[in-house]
Parts: sequence; C-alpha cells; structure tokens
Amino acid sequence: MIDVTFLLLIYFMVTMVMAEQEDRLSPTLQTQSEQSSGAATDFQPQIIRVRMSGDAPAYHLGGRILPDRDGLQAALEPLPKSVGVFVEVHDGVPVGFAVTAIQVARDAGFEQVTYVPAK
Repeated sequence: MIDVTFLLLIYFMVTMVMAEQEDRLSPTLQTQSEQSSGAATDFQPQIIRVRMSGDAPAYHLGGRILPDRDGLQAALEPLPKSVGVFVEVHDGVPVGFAVTAIQVARDAGFEQVTYVPAK
C-alpha cells in the first residue's frame, strides 16, 4: 500500500505544470483608468502590410505605399510606440523584405512587433 502511495506521489510531482498561472500574466493591451471612455479612437492598431505592388514588393502603411526601407523608417518614426505595430505579410513577398519590415519597426522604437501572415 505504501508503494502505491509513493508511486502516486511521484506521478503527481512529475506531471505537475510549473508554468505561471494565466491570471498572473500581464496582458499586452492594458487600459488606462482615467481614459476608459471606450471611444473607437482610443486604440487604433498600426499595421504594416507587406505585399506586391505590380512586380515589386512594397510596404503599405495606412493609405501610403512605401517602396523602400528608408521610406518606411521615416513613416514609422512619428507614430506612437505604446500600442505596438503589426506586420502583415501577403503571399509572394520575398522573406527578406518581410524581415526588413520587422527590423525597421524595432529600429523605430516599437517594443511590441507582431508578425501576422495574411489570410
């Protein structure tokens, strides 16, 4: 009987999950208590769409089409950094062009850069 007890004890110790509980994880999106009006303009995600424009890849930021790294860097500099940026990559884009978008966002000061493949 004592053997079974020790085997169960060892089993539960080995299978126990040592990860942090989900309620203790800090969320990426946090609200500010003084600005909790819920207006639609409170959170506007910044999305860099990397897609083909004709035969050449280009960066699409809002309504602007930026053909090179320097143009993207200049467009990202004045944006607020606290909400982060999404990099959405479409089919047919060279991998190097997509990686450049992520690196330029990091160089511009964004701490939260999220890669999102296009559907």
